[in-house]
Amino acid sequence: MPTLHKLLQGALSLTQRGDLQAATTAIQAALARHAGPAPLNGDQVIDVQAFVTPGRFTLPGAGHRGPIAPPAPESTDPRFTAGRYANNSGHRDYKLFVPPQAGTRPLPLVVMLHGCTQNPDDFAAGTAMNELAQQEGFYVLYPAQSRKSNPQGCWNWFKHTHQARGRGEPALLAEMTRQVMGQHTVDPNRVYVAGLSAGGAMAAILGETYPDLFAAIGVHSGLPAKVASDLPSALAAMRSGPADARASALGRVPAIVFHGDADTTVHPSNGEHIVRASAGATQEVSQARAPGGRDYTRSVRRGENGAVLAEHWLVHGAPHAWSGGSGRGSYTDPQGPDASAEMLRFFLEHPRATPL
Repeated sequence: MPTLHKLLQGALSLTQRGDLQAATTAIQAALARHAGPAPLNGDQVIDVQAFVTPGRFTLPGAGHRGPIAPPAPESTDPRFTAGRYANNSGHRDYKLFVPPQAGTRPLPLVVMLHGCTQNPDDFAAGTAMNELAQQEGFYVLYPAQSRKSNPQGCWNWFKHTHQARGRGEPALLAEMTRQVMGQHTVDPNRVYVAGLSAGGAMAAILGETYPDLFAAIGVHSGLPAKVASDLPSALAAMRSGPADARASALGRVPAIVFHGDADTTVHPSNGEHIVRASAGATQEVSQARAPGGRDYTRSVRRGENGAVLAEHWLVHGAPHAWSGGSGRGSYTDPQGPDASAEMLRFFLEHPRATPL
């Protein structure tokens, strides 16, 4: 019988050729043949190419895609500067956008975690978050995953060593954020984190492990915190959603979630599980159409005092890509509602409940 590693390598080759459906079938077959626990080693990177759908999504209809988009070139904006942070958990490079309003008053900070194979420049271009920051006045921090830590540039959300406070990547990202806060005039009550795919999964982990740092989180096409601890459970969650609802024990900070219901890379039920833990006494559901053409369903969940705890945006027909994003970056869906603008609105509506 072929080993699980060889079967997954075959799925990787299919994905690289653009046949995502066949790759998904191959992963399902691999899991079926190897139902028992499988060891996780350095060569078995859960996200591999399975987290990446090839190409820019510019044509109408689910499953249509344009040519593969190369990563955006490095920005020449003097306000978008490079830096590096190191601690006992390792070191990571980052890019920081400093808005023109910097120094006039304490400003919000949004931490943006890219998806697999992306980098800060590419993610900034695709989300257009720097343009929003220039208009509205807030800092944007883009940590960069090291290819030594994950060959595909994915945040290691699926490893138990990167899911707890004070260790691994959560500790490194939290301390990097605090360093930037110490170097700039950041409002400590308005610090937020958002991410795409593997970055969204890590944002969920940061919301659970550092609620004293991040006032709210945004998860796009991601998974709940601690939904997996190894390769088989991670692939299963990506394929079918969380097997155990207790895995989505978030709810410690307000959350806004975007997910396409045509996402064949990360099952859309993962988004529902993220906000389920934040569910309050009431839920308001509305439907509309984005200017780009996609319909969406927006669910707003409120607590007993009427305060919004979570928003869930289910974008109909959307693939595994940043909704409303710019074609200048990779893995974006310009037809959907503007996830960047809506996340920013949600964040600014949710400063820290107990001011520092």
